[in-house]
Amino acid sequence: MSNAKRVKLNGTNSDFLIVKSKPEMSVNETSQSSQVATNITYQKSTIAKLDRLGTFSSKNQNGCTVWFTGLSCSGKTTLSFALEEYLVKTRRISTYTLDGDNIRHGLNSNLGFSPEDRTENIRRIGEVSKLFADSGIVCLSSFISPYHADRQRVRDIHQKFGLPFVEVYVKAPLEVCEQRDVKGLYKKARSGLIKDFTAIHSKYEEPANPEIILETSKFSISDCVQKIINYLDQNKILSQPNEKVSLKQKELFVKAENSDQLKTECGNFFQLSINRTEMQWLQVLSEGWAHPLRGFMHEDQYLQTLHFNCIKQNNQMFNQSVPIVLSCSEADKQSLSGKKEVALNFNEKLVGFMTNITIYPHRKEERCARQFGLVNARHPYQKYIFEECGDWLIGGDLHVFERVRWQDGLDEYRLTPFELNEKFQEIKADAIFAFQLRNPIHNGHALLMRDTRKFLLDKGYKNPVLLLHPLGGWTKDDDAPLHVRIEQHKAVLEDGNYLDANSTIMAIFPSPMMYAGPTEVQWHAKTRMNAGANFYIVGRDPAGMPHPDTKVDIYDPTHGSRVLQMAPGLEDLKIVPFKVAAYNKTLNQMDYFDASNASNFEFISGTKMRKLAREGELPPDGFMVRKAWDILAGYYKSLNQK
Repeated sequence: MSNAKRVKLNGTNSDFLIVKSKPEMSVNETSQSSQVATNITYQKSTIAKLDRLGTFSSKNQNGCTVWFTGLSCSGKTTLSFALEEYLVKTRRISTYTLDGDNIRHGLNSNLGFSPEDRTENIRRIGEVSKLFADSGIVCLSSFISPYHADRQRVRDIHQKFGLPFVEVYVKAPLEVCEQRDVKGLYKKARSGLIKDFTAIHSKYEEPANPEIILETSKFSISDCVQKIINYLDQNKILSQPNEKVSLKQKELFVKAENSDQLKTECGNFFQLSINRTEMQWLQVLSEGWAHPLRGFMHEDQYLQTLHFNCIKQNNQMFNQSVPIVLSCSEADKQSLSGKKEVALNFNEKLVGFMTNITIYPHRKEERCARQFGLVNARHPYQKYIFEECGDWLIGGDLHVFERVRWQDGLDEYRLTPFELNEKFQEIKADAIFAFQLRNPIHNGHALLMRDTRKFLLDKGYKNPVLLLHPLGGWTKDDDAPLHVRIEQHKAVLEDGNYLDANSTIMAIFPSPMMYAGPTEVQWHAKTRMNAGANFYIVGRDPAGMPHPDTKVDIYDPTHGSRVLQMAPGLEDLKIVPFKVAAYNKTLNQMDYFDASNASNFEFISGTKMRKLAREGELPPDGFMVRKAWDILAGYYKSLNQK
């Protein structure tokens, strides 16, 4: 390197670099060895200091370096700042971007673009990146870094200290980079105003084996950022604790060795009987679906849920759009006066207990108005609230003695978030897309699920896996029961023409159904995110139903999808909007509805489907897998006989 020399410190093995100041040069002047960096623009981060301060409390993150390399204008800076914004604002992970232009304004302002200066530029920033990573910060380094040997040297110093290093090749054709060049650097280089410009005067050596390749001319910024996040998450680079341990910690089960003693102590507590729906909510809580809730809601959590669709814990907001509460009667309240514990019984069996309990009024009309957007005692879940729930609510820390087993032949499908994540890891899934449903699968549903997998494969994922996740809790009387739906779903998977059983995990989601529209949809999405899903398919009018009196849809059928894309606390989940499918009479199959050829399509509603099944008629060919239809029809015929 010119104008610099290394000097040994007396009596030590250390040395330091003395850099002699260069004489000032004009913009277009060059020394014999290098061109001083002048055609650079300072890149301002979108992260405010207060945003960064909010990440310093994170104790469970690993430091690492994500090294963006590629041609000028390939998208390195844009991607690094977008990733930084996501990690800081959404994941609250301490992150900092070191951008090539910014570094040349300060630390490396005395370096030009000769091969020697380029090597020294990368050497210095490699050392700085290592220090950031060693301090526990995620360092995003965005540099052209054209030489393989320089990048390998940076990788080596990270590996020497056991620090993760992720090389991201931001790949874009030269002509695309030139088209994006708003600063006109390529034009200046071709005209001779800039010397030693990469890809014009000097070679860029493409990475031979980078961890990630991002083709920015083909994919959006958000898609590219998601690919990086997926890699970091799947390789456990960002988080210190073992994922399985973390998921286990979200469960609310009593340790087996303490069970007998605690059951004995429960004999001294007031015994509260819970109903079947409350038992389903106990299952939801105990398995970790509602994390970070540690029990039935206290009043502050209940109010946050009703008014904000979120709860705040440790200065972090978590989406929680539906109240998870336990009710009691006036007589129960009197019996619990002054007590801090209560034992919970279902069907006369002790299932758990609550500690640190609080009791507060159950204002049913206010709850329904907030949760459902209307008050109507004929609405099925509101009917349950008004007729079966008490006038008081009990909040407290929940402790459950053992896994809930319903002994209905379907328990093998009731997988906890922990168990689902184990399965995802076993089959090496690199993307999980969830589909929640409470109805039988017709070929329109299957078309959407199949196309979503193809979409993810086209995005670069190697093994995207479908979480087929039918709701298994309470549903209204005219919905097909769970055992019928499971058999129907199995028939669709066995058919193999619509869904790939090898890339599908079918499991039961234990939550009751509330028919609360966009409010409830957030709950459905949040729980799948807790189970490891990073993509979520949302349908038309999800969790909706006709008004009990007018028979008109209570909720706008598009609002569920729109709300999910704006909902706080769900930023980690990518929403896949549902395309409306109908029966194409020309093609004799389910197809995406085309309004310009509306006469070619027939909509087969759930009501019409049930009518055909009851009357023993077949739907049009291509509407549903025949074996799956026979299962459904058999159920409705049995109702006729009864």
